[in-house]
Amino acid sequence: MSDVTDTVVPTLQAIQVLLGRIEADMANIKEDMRHIKVRLTSLEANMVAMNRRMDHFGVRLERIERRLDLVEA
Repeated sequence: MSDVTDTVVPTLQAIQVLLGRIEADMANIKEDMRHIKVRLTSLEANMVAMNRRMDHFGVRLERIERRLDLVEA
């Protein structure tokens, strides 16, 4: 019985150490994902604002052309 214990206990301890490392790595990955989500949300909000401004370019260009008499009204 002591031969089995001498083999099994160190193996279980090694597995426990590996699981501890995996848990720490997973915690780091979760934290990184939170930061990525925040940054992605910010990028999406900026893109929406940019798209709104770009949507008005056509209207503004038409007004400028009319003022300069470049197009027929």
